Amino acid sequence: MSTSSGPAATIAISVHGPVGVLDLVVPIGATPVDVGRAYADQAGMTGIPLLQTALGEHLRADRAIAEMGVESGSVLIAATGVRRARASDDDGSGAQLVAETPQVAAVVLSLAAGAAALSGWYAALSGNAALRTVTVGVLMACALTAALPWGRHARQRTAAAPAFAAAAAFAAFFEPGDQLTGAVVAVGALAAALTAAITRAMVEDRDQVLTVWIVVGCLVFGVCAISPLMEWNDRVSWAVLLVLAMLGARFAPSLAIDVPDEALLDLDRLAVTAWSARDKTSSRRGRLVIPESAMHRLVSDATRTVTASCAAILLIALIATPLLLHTASIDLDRIGARCLAFFAGAAILLAARQYRHAAARRLLRAAGLACWAWLVAFEIGDLTTTWTTWCLVGVTTLGAISLAAAVATGRGWRSVWWSRKAEVAEGLSGALALAATVVASGLFRALWEMTS
Repeated sequence: MSTSSGPAATIAISVHGPVGVLDLVVPIGATPVDVGRAYADQAGMTGIPLLQTALGEHLRADRAIAEMGVESGSVLIAATGVRRARASDDDGSGAQLVAETPQVAAVVLSLAAGAAALSGWYAALSGNAALRTVTVGVLMACALTAALPWGRHARQRTAAAPAFAAAAAFAAFFEPGDQLTGAVVAVGALAAALTAAITRAMVEDRDQVLTVWIVVGCLVFGVCAISPLMEWNDRVSWAVLLVLAMLGARFAPSLAIDVPDEALLDLDRLAVTAWSARDKTSSRRGRLVIPESAMHRLVSDATRTVTASCAAILLIALIATPLLLHTASIDLDRIGARCLAFFAGAAILLAARQYRHAAARRLLRAAGLACWAWLVAFEIGDLTTTWTTWCLVGVTTLGAISLAAAVATGRGWRSVWWSRKAEVAEGLSGALALAATVVASGLFRALWEMTS
């Protein structure tokens, strides 16, 4: 092998083989086949030997030796004969055949959680005691099985376990009557929070999804339990939950992404005055380099927290919006409930533009559209056939206009002008939603009746 003019472009290695030791200087792009051919030419061998490291690891023939960690001063072994694969290689190749599919597992378990909710709802409304007992038992068994944090796809299974527990609690404690719906939802939320807490206690590492289950479950339990205790109408709880979902879409990222100061500043070496900056300290205990693994872990934890929070917002919007529109039976309360559903959906949709994570952004958009879809469904249900036809035509026309405006603006939300307008629209929608909460909850009507 010829030596290159630059020392950085060559590698000096020692090759031990059947005829002795040879010192070679090879280019960094040389492959084990090139080195073996050079050794065979200088040693007078008829065949090209196989190259291995000093630990017996085989060097692949299709890669450069520099890419496989061979440096100047390394010792290689030139072996002849047939190479047999070791047991570790066979085990590694066998393990690679079974690929991890967390995305598929998450989709499957999400569908399973949805099926559990539908089964609990059907069993609760069926009126058959035997069917309800069997459904509750099956859902509890599924919750206990999924809560065990061991085995393959344990993270996805434990994330779905509280949903099974909530469905089982709803099927077990549901009783006909709008006045008891808040209490039943509170019990289901408490069951989900307890299941998540028990599972999180068995998990060695921190699980952000279970933490979100605990926080949201306790919050829903507190909001839904206060109405029966204070003898309020359940629509107060649904209005408050919808407002909290709207606020959560705005403030969830700031609460989830918590970067410690040590990851941003070296506090031990932060100069307070100009004189202290001139001092030469010999201590090396300050954090000068942030480990890459720590930053990856920080980003991964924050991503899971934000995504789980957006999924919780979607779930609350899907449940609280129809319950609020259904319980608002008086004309004044009905107007406030419809305004709250519209403005809360608009605020959530506008808040979704700030998310750069695709899954979280889609979940928030689904939550905002769910509020509007429930609003349209209840409005159509209250109209006659003629008005229903005209409303469908109007909604279709508005949808086409909105689609054309969205295509025209394109990615204009990222510009400064569009961002400023969207910020104003989001703030205005949030303020109007808070104002509509007073009317939707019945507080405005109660004060009006007291003073009239």
